[in-house]
Amino acid sequence: IFDVDGVLLELTPDEEEIFFTALSNFVSVEKLSRDWNSYKIRNDEDIIAEIFERHNIPAARIEEAKSHYLSMLNSSAIKAVAIPGAAALLDDCNGKARLGIATANFLGAAEHRLRQVKFWHPVSSLAAGADGGGHKSAILGRLLSQLNMTPQRIVYVGDNLNDVEAGLLHGVHFIGFSQNSDRRAQLRRAGAKHTSGNHLETTALISMLLA
Repeated sequence: IFDVDGVLLELTPDEEEIFFTALSNFVSVEKLSRDWNSYKIRNDEDIIAEIFERHNIPAARIEEAKSHYLSMLNSSAIKAVAIPGAAALLDDCNGKARLGIATANFLGAAEHRLRQVKFWHPVSSLAAGADGGGHKSAILGRLLSQLNMTPQRIVYVGDNLNDVEAGLLHGVHFIGFSQNSDRRAQLRRAGAKHTSGNHLETTALISMLLA
Protein backbone atom coordinates (compact mmCIF):
# COMPACT_ATOMS: atom_id res chain seq x y z
CA ILE A 1 0.00 0.00 0.00
CA PHE A 2 1.46 3.33 -1.07
CA ASP A 3 0.94 6.89 0.00
CA VAL A 4 0.58 9.00 -3.16
CA ASP A 5 2.29 12.36 -2.68
CA GLY A 6 5.97 11.98 -1.96
CA VAL A 7 5.97 8.26 -2.78
CA LEU A 8 4.38 7.84 -6.22
CA LEU A 9 3.86 11.49 -7.26
CA GLU A 10 5.44 14.84 -6.59
CA LEU A 11 2.97 17.42 -5.27
CA THR A 12 3.77 20.45 -7.42
CA PRO A 13 3.10 24.07 -6.38
CA ASP A 14 0.64 24.42 -9.28
CA GLU A 15 -1.36 21.42 -8.03
CA GLU A 16 -1.38 22.83 -4.51
CA GLU A 17 -2.63 26.15 -5.77
CA ILE A 18 -5.59 24.58 -7.60
CA PHE A 19 -6.84 23.31 -4.23
CA PHE A 20 -6.76 26.78 -2.70
CA THR A 21 -8.00 28.55 -5.84
CA ALA A 22 -11.07 26.31 -5.77
CA LEU A 23 -11.77 27.47 -2.20
CA SER A 24 -11.67 31.12 -3.30
CA ASN A 25 -15.30 30.66 -4.40
CA PHE A 26 -16.15 30.32 -0.72
CA VAL A 27 -13.56 32.24 1.30
CA SER A 28 -10.68 34.66 0.80
CA VAL A 29 -7.67 32.39 0.49
CA GLU A 30 -4.76 34.82 0.11
CA LYS A 31 -3.69 34.39 3.73
CA LEU A 32 -4.40 30.68 4.05
CA SER A 33 -1.37 28.55 4.88
CA ARG A 34 0.01 26.36 2.11
CA ASP A 35 1.81 24.33 4.79
CA TRP A 36 -0.28 21.16 5.02
CA ASN A 37 1.16 20.42 8.47
CA SER A 38 -0.29 23.67 9.83
CA TYR A 39 -3.79 22.19 9.74
CA LYS A 40 -5.17 20.04 12.55
CA ILE A 41 -5.70 17.03 10.30
CA ARG A 42 -3.62 16.67 7.13
CA ASN A 43 -6.49 15.53 4.93
CA ASP A 44 -8.19 17.39 2.06
CA GLU A 45 -11.67 17.00 3.53
CA ASP A 46 -10.67 18.01 7.05
CA ILE A 47 -8.63 20.99 5.80
CA ILE A 48 -11.69 22.34 4.01
CA ALA A 49 -13.80 21.67 7.12
CA GLU A 50 -11.30 23.53 9.31
CA ILE A 51 -11.18 26.52 6.95
CA PHE A 52 -14.97 26.65 6.68
CA GLU A 53 -15.41 26.44 10.44
CA ARG A 54 -12.93 29.26 10.91
CA HIS A 55 -14.90 31.44 8.48
CA ASN A 56 -18.39 30.42 9.64
CA ILE A 57 -19.27 28.66 6.39
CA PRO A 58 -21.82 25.86 6.83
CA ALA A 59 -20.31 22.37 6.84
CA ALA A 60 -23.04 21.37 4.39
CA ARG A 61 -21.06 23.23 1.70
CA ILE A 62 -17.98 21.01 2.01
CA GLU A 63 -19.27 18.66 -0.70
CA GLU A 64 -19.89 21.65 -2.95
CA ALA A 65 -16.31 22.81 -2.43
CA LYS A 66 -14.99 19.30 -3.08
CA SER A 67 -16.94 19.05 -6.35
CA HIS A 68 -15.70 22.46 -7.47
CA TYR A 69 -12.10 21.52 -6.70
CA LEU A 70 -12.32 18.21 -8.59
CA SER A 71 -13.93 19.96 -11.55
CA MET A 72 -11.13 22.54 -11.66
CA LEU A 73 -8.46 19.86 -11.34
CA ASN A 74 -9.95 17.66 -14.06
CA SER A 75 -10.22 20.57 -16.50
CA SER A 76 -6.78 22.03 -15.80
CA ALA A 77 -3.77 21.64 -18.08
CA ILE A 78 -1.49 20.86 -15.12
CA LYS A 79 0.13 17.44 -15.36
CA ALA A 80 1.11 15.12 -12.55
CA VAL A 81 4.82 14.44 -12.02
CA ALA A 82 5.95 10.92 -11.09
CA ILE A 83 8.56 10.27 -8.42
CA PRO A 84 11.70 8.82 -10.11
CA GLY A 85 11.54 5.03 -10.12
CA ALA A 86 7.85 4.84 -9.15
CA ALA A 87 6.81 3.34 -12.50
CA ALA A 88 9.40 0.57 -12.21
CA LEU A 89 8.38 -0.02 -8.57
CA LEU A 90 4.74 -0.59 -9.52
CA ASP A 91 5.70 -2.71 -12.54
CA ASP A 92 7.94 -4.91 -10.43
CA CYS A 93 5.35 -5.41 -7.66
CA ASN A 94 2.33 -5.80 -9.94
CA GLY A 95 1.37 -9.46 -10.26
CA LYS A 96 3.48 -10.44 -7.24
CA ALA A 97 1.33 -8.65 -4.65
CA ARG A 98 -1.99 -6.84 -4.46
CA LEU A 99 -1.33 -3.11 -4.74
CA GLY A 100 -3.25 -0.18 -3.26
CA ILE A 101 -3.07 3.42 -2.08
CA ALA A 102 -3.91 5.24 1.15
CA THR A 103 -3.84 8.98 0.52
CA ALA A 104 -4.96 12.20 2.17
CA ASN A 105 -6.04 13.43 -1.28
CA PHE A 106 -9.67 13.17 -2.24
CA LEU A 107 -9.80 9.85 -4.05
CA GLY A 108 -11.11 11.52 -7.21
CA ALA A 109 -8.10 13.84 -7.24
CA ALA A 110 -5.68 10.97 -6.65
CA GLU A 111 -7.27 8.97 -9.46
CA HIS A 112 -7.06 11.89 -11.89
CA ARG A 113 -3.41 12.50 -11.12
CA LEU A 114 -2.39 8.83 -11.12
CA ARG A 115 -4.16 8.23 -14.44
CA GLN A 116 -2.02 10.93 -16.03
CA VAL A 117 1.13 8.89 -15.41
CA LYS A 118 -0.57 5.50 -15.93
CA PHE A 119 -0.31 4.53 -12.24
CA TRP A 120 -4.02 4.20 -11.50
CA HIS A 121 -4.80 0.77 -12.90
CA PRO A 122 -2.39 -1.23 -10.67
CA VAL A 123 -3.75 0.34 -7.46
CA SER A 124 -7.38 0.97 -8.40
CA SER A 125 -8.92 -2.09 -6.75
CA LEU A 126 -7.65 -1.13 -3.29
CA ALA A 127 -7.78 2.61 -2.80
CA ALA A 128 -8.76 4.89 0.09
CA GLY A 129 -8.60 8.67 0.23
CA ALA A 130 -9.59 11.73 2.23
CA ASP A 131 -13.29 11.11 1.61
CA GLY A 132 -14.81 10.45 5.02
CA GLY A 133 -12.12 12.42 6.83
CA GLY A 134 -9.69 11.41 9.52
CA HIS A 135 -5.97 11.14 10.12
CA LYS A 136 -3.89 8.86 7.88
CA SER A 137 -4.34 6.09 10.45
CA ALA A 138 -8.12 6.25 9.85
CA ILE A 139 -7.65 6.19 6.07
CA LEU A 140 -5.30 3.22 6.28
CA GLY A 141 -7.72 1.52 8.65
CA ARG A 142 -10.58 1.86 6.17
CA LEU A 143 -8.39 0.23 3.56
CA LEU A 144 -7.21 -2.59 5.80
CA SER A 145 -10.83 -3.42 6.69
CA GLN A 146 -11.23 -4.57 3.08
CA LEU A 147 -8.47 -7.15 3.47
CA ASN A 148 -8.69 -10.55 5.11
CA MET A 149 -4.98 -10.62 5.79
CA THR A 150 -2.63 -10.52 8.77
CA PRO A 151 -0.64 -7.27 9.24
CA GLN A 152 2.59 -9.23 8.73
CA ARG A 153 1.61 -9.70 5.07
CA ILE A 154 1.06 -5.98 4.46
CA VAL A 155 3.62 -3.28 3.67
CA TYR A 156 2.77 0.42 3.80
CA VAL A 157 5.12 2.93 2.13
CA GLY A 158 4.84 6.57 3.23
CA ASP A 159 6.88 9.73 3.54
CA ASN A 160 5.42 11.62 6.50
CA LEU A 161 5.33 11.28 10.28
CA ASN A 162 1.59 10.60 10.15
CA ASP A 163 2.35 7.70 7.80
CA VAL A 164 4.77 6.24 10.35
CA GLU A 165 2.12 6.64 13.05
CA ALA A 166 -0.49 4.90 10.87
CA GLY A 167 1.80 1.99 10.09
CA LEU A 168 2.76 1.50 13.74
CA LEU A 169 -0.84 1.77 14.93
CA HIS A 170 -2.06 -0.93 12.56
CA GLY A 171 0.96 -3.21 13.02
CA VAL A 172 1.86 -3.46 9.34
CA HIS A 173 5.38 -3.34 7.93
CA PHE A 174 6.28 0.28 7.21
CA ILE A 175 8.86 1.74 4.81
CA GLY A 176 9.66 5.41 5.20
CA PHE A 177 10.50 6.79 1.78
CA SER A 178 12.26 10.05 1.01
CA GLN A 179 14.97 11.14 -1.39
CA ASN A 180 16.12 13.50 1.39
CA SER A 181 18.48 11.96 3.96
CA ASP A 182 17.38 14.35 6.73
CA ARG A 183 13.76 13.36 6.20
CA ARG A 184 14.69 9.67 6.33
CA ALA A 185 16.45 10.27 9.64
CA GLN A 186 13.34 12.03 10.93
CA LEU A 187 11.19 9.07 9.90
CA ARG A 188 13.56 6.68 11.68
CA ARG A 189 13.39 8.76 14.85
CA ALA A 190 9.60 8.55 14.66
CA GLY A 191 9.77 4.75 14.63
CA ALA A 192 10.29 3.68 11.02
CA LYS A 193 12.39 0.51 11.13
CA HIS A 194 12.96 0.58 7.37
CA THR A 195 13.70 3.60 5.18
CA SER A 196 14.43 4.00 1.51
CA GLY A 197 16.06 6.77 -0.51
CA ASN A 198 15.13 5.45 -3.95
CA HIS A 199 12.62 3.00 -5.33
CA LEU A 200 15.20 0.33 -6.13
CA GLU A 201 15.69 0.18 -2.36
CA THR A 202 11.91 0.25 -1.83
CA THR A 203 11.44 -2.74 -4.16
CA ALA A 204 14.17 -4.70 -2.39
CA LEU A 205 12.68 -3.94 1.04
CA ILE A 206 9.18 -5.00 -0.04
CA SER A 207 10.59 -8.25 -1.41
CA MET A 208 12.44 -8.89 1.83
CA LEU A 209 9.47 -8.09 4.07
CA LEU A 210 7.07 -10.27 2.09
CA ALA A 211 9.51 -13.07 1.27
